[in-house]
Amino acid sequence: MSTMQVEVVSAEQEIFSGEATMLIATAMSGELGIYPQHTPLLTSLKAGDVRVQTADGEEQVIYVSGGILEITPKKVTVLSDTAIRADDIDEAAALEAQRKAEQALKDSKADIDYARAKAELAQAAAQLQALKKMVKKGR
Repeated sequence: MSTMQVEVVSAEQEIFSGEATMLIATAMSGELGIYPQHTPLLTSLKAGDVRVQTADGEEQVIYVSGGILEITPKKVTVLSDTAIRADDIDEAAALEAQRKAEQALKDSKADIDYARAKAELAQAAAQLQALKKMVKKGR
């Protein structure tokens, strides 16, 4: 079975580094499936989950706040300001952030930054989606 070197890195730390048989990520143009020997590529990622199929058959689900996906002949790299293993996402905190962002968008009298509230809502929803995918896999 052919593998590729994958690294998922946030501003704070390396989240995943190892051999993988496949990586799935959501780029600005849609979902991408990356296999070994993929054509070189550089693209922006949306907030959402990155799924890594490891060489031993396990799937790692990682939330990223957006970022860059770079594919070279030797390595696939995901760079993101924020990256969190789905196992480490605090569901209660994500639900609360989603609730607050939705409330801020509904409150027409509040002096808020709508772009920021929408971004926070999108990030909370993406975290919850990553968590659901991890739970769906039976973890």
